[in-house]
Amino acid sequence: MSAPFSTPASESTQTVLATYGTYGQAQRAVDFLSDEKFEVQHLRIIGTDLRMVETVTGRLNWARAAFGTALAGMWFGLFIMLLIGLFTNSSTEWVRLVLGGVLYGGLFGLIFGIVSYAVTGGRRDFTSASQIVATSYEVTCMSTRADEAAVILNRLAPQA
Repeated sequence: MSAPFSTPASESTQTVLATYGTYGQAQRAVDFLSDEKFEVQHLRIIGTDLRMVETVTGRLNWARAAFGTALAGMWFGLFIMLLIGLFTNSSTEWVRLVLGGVLYGGLFGLIFGIVSYAVTGGRRDFTSASQIVATSYEVTCMSTRADEAAVILNRLAPQA
């Protein structure tokens, strides 16, 4: 039994066609091969030398922790009550449900934000966004089709 997304043995040998500094450049190369009617199912884009980059987006304090989670709670409450509101018979009941959802969602979000910020004890007083990025991107091809792909890809080089 083979694992999901495994590569058949006949396609396991890959040849590196080109290496690019950004994912966009590698994507452009694959798109070019596709435009030239090359069977792109034989290609892979492989990110190498992966690293996690965390971008600090701001300082976290009591007000920001409370406001951010209260807002998230309001959106969640609105969403849930809009779904429940689909099954109401009167518009007054629907409005009451939606307003109640926004109010209670915001209140629970506010409480959750304050409690969770207090639990951290100041050990992480900043907000951030994380992403995994690669140092370079290789476009590879099944070895039996690599020569054909390389010839086509060489036509892209002068435009780059």
